Amino acid sequence: MHDKFVPFGPDHVAAILLTVLVPAALALVVRRRPTLDPLFRWCFAALLIGTWIAWYALFIARGWLGLGNALPMNLCDWATIALLVTFFKPNRKAYELAYFWAFAGTIQGLVTPDVNYKFPEPQFVVFILGHAGIIAAVIYLTFGTRLRQVEASIPRVIGWTFVYAGAAALTDWVLGTNYGFFRAKPTHPTFYDLLSAWPYYIPETVAIGMIAVVVLYSPWFVIDRMRKPG
Repeated sequence: MHDKFVPFGPDHVAAILLTVLVPAALALVVRRRPTLDPLFRWCFAALLIGTWIAWYALFIARGWLGLGNALPMNLCDWATIALLVTFFKPNRKAYELAYFWAFAGTIQGLVTPDVNYKFPEPQFVVFILGHAGIIAAVIYLTFGTRLRQVEASIPRVIGWTFVYAGAAALTDWVLGTNYGFFRAKPTHPTFYDLLSAWPYYIPETVAIGMIAVVVLYSPWFVIDRMRKPG
């Protein structure tokens, strides 16, 4: 039996640090040797796909797989798909979705993971790799390949996020599931605990999400304004 997971324990902090340091190091390398970019892209794609397969294998083996977690209807699933599109066919519109969804949504899973036991328990490894892989891939693409957002990214991302929300809410209504947490808050500690009770936390989450999109774009807005003559 593994030890209980402790938020921000040594293994959790190490995972967070590696999520930032590894892609930052790869970005520095590829800026000096651009020919390595295809290799790094394939490695990230293999990590994301392999972790996805491992997650299903683990849940099937332990009898955890059910209607409420078997469908790719979490925002992290959509971020993964956007990243895979970007890796296999470089695409700024797919990248920008992954960027905003990773830093406005997936990062919450990394900071407040829904796991019971600490490393090296397989649930911890698979969950952390799945979320850390998304964030690390976005960091690499941003600083290694210089993909970035533009002002037009904001309405596109907000629009696609509403598409996701509608799809998740419809799935929840039809199947009685809780993708996107439209029917109930997460059972483990998350930022949702700071919000109002159901259903009022839903519009609050929408508002926070829209603010997050603007905040996440703001560094590029400042950079562009500083580069303009005069």
